[in-house]
Amino acid sequence: MKLVVKYDGSSLSSAAKIRRGVATVSELARAKSSGPARRCDIVVVCSAIGSTTDSLIELIATAKKRKKAETRRRTQAIAEAHKKVARGVIIDANARFALLASLEEDCDELAKLADGISQLGDLTRRSTDYMLSFGERLSTKIFAHGLAAAGTVAEAFTGSEAGILTDSNFGEASPLMDTTRLRVTKTLRPHLARGAVPVIGGFAGADQHGHTTTFGRGGSDYTATIIASCMGADEVWMINDVGGLMSADPQIVRDAAPIPSVSYVEAMEMSMFGAKQLHPKTFEPLLSTDVSMTITRAAPEPSRGARTTQARHMDTRTATRVSTSSARTIKCASTLRHNALIDIRGGSMVGEPGTAARIFGVLADAGVNIMMISQNPSESSITIVVKKADLDRAIHTLEINLLGSIIKHIETVPNVAIVALIGAGMKGAIGVASRALGAVSKKRVNILMITQGSSELNLAFVVKESDSTTAVRALHSEFGLGGGSKKPRRPATRR
Repeated sequence: MKLVVKYDGSSLSSAAKIRRGVATVSELARAKSSGPARRCDIVVVCSAIGSTTDSLIELIATAKKRKKAETRRRTQAIAEAHKKVARGVIIDANARFALLASLEEDCDELAKLADGISQLGDLTRRSTDYMLSFGERLSTKIFAHGLAAAGTVAEAFTGSEAGILTDSNFGEASPLMDTTRLRVTKTLRPHLARGAVPVIGGFAGADQHGHTTTFGRGGSDYTATIIASCMGADEVWMINDVGGLMSADPQIVRDAAPIPSVSYVEAMEMSMFGAKQLHPKTFEPLLSTDVSMTITRAAPEPSRGARTTQARHMDTRTATRVSTSSARTIKCASTLRHNALIDIRGGSMVGEPGTAARIFGVLADAGVNIMMISQNPSESSITIVVKKADLDRAIHTLEINLLGSIIKHIETVPNVAIVALIGAGMKGAIGVASRALGAVSKKRVNILMITQGSSELNLAFVVKESDSTTAVRALHSEFGLGGGSKKPRRPATRR
């Protein structure tokens, strides 16, 4: 069996939690050595400890403002926090000394980089990615030394050292999978063959020039599935302090229930619509594989000879295919806030080929991502949703390039939220849209825009941000998604 175990920052936020993670992996490694029946090749992927990435972002911002004294203070705080954790993880004096010396080297390099930025008051996206990668560099060394102290042979790798090759889109890099697969396999195979546990830093790789790149926030999840795809893993465990996916945000809906099983395409939709546990691209490397994933608070027992893991009550198991009963259910109601709606109108748009392409083209050139699109049959208007932070840039771009030609009028609604109902159970189902819209209208919530893709995996509509909580609660109740609800989760389907 081949297993990837990924620990997020919350599950590594203290020495005690790291010791628990080390104990879990060590137990798996010992089981592997007990005989071929329990053979298990294990790779660990680590996020940065706790809120280290946030601390690094604050450090970068401080250094860019040339606040030299505060920059040094923040750098020292990051170093001391990791040394404190390291002392709590490693008891043996000699092993502790070796780990602290290794961490000191990385922290000295980070301090020099931050000091240089504070001197210049300037940095590039490439420099930003390199500095942000230090969180995973430090956590990986602590975890690997912890395994070694527990009697498990372990090797620490950065994403680049493990073989992850990406494009040069710093801050939002994408892996070059064919080359990455060859490199990762070549790097990891000899270590796994001798019984070692590779411990890989998540979040980062390197481009063809050797420059460190990052996948964006939450990118350690993406690293785990990239590695799983490359090594032909049977299972991936995503271990966090939250547990599995929920039928709604528990802060919005009190009776939100854990979702025991989802398909990868459903999980992708959930991550796009605000499931905070996972990076949206996490599932891409696994879509054409038989790898199963369990999102969990604590590591489950690995299956013996099987390719799946039995999820616990608070866990979510994801796979390419799920059971027939699970595939017929609606899974969750979610919301994505801090967006803006733009309504673009013009008589010249009617029957004119390429109008939408011109609108989307100028917005793309300005770096504005379009989240939702709707066009009425008369073709006289196009409505789009963008992030609120992009609204001013989007309006300025449209006015400069197209207003007065194909566009005659632009209206905006600056504070909107996207509300979505997600689940494969909507496919071919009768009356889902009418039930959803009816439930929302009973709460006197006005819908500004509505879309549903041909896949029918989600039904999404736009409301004022102030109405989003009410809308999510109404959908959650209407479709019986909560643990205490008696309403059926399965909609009627076409015969």
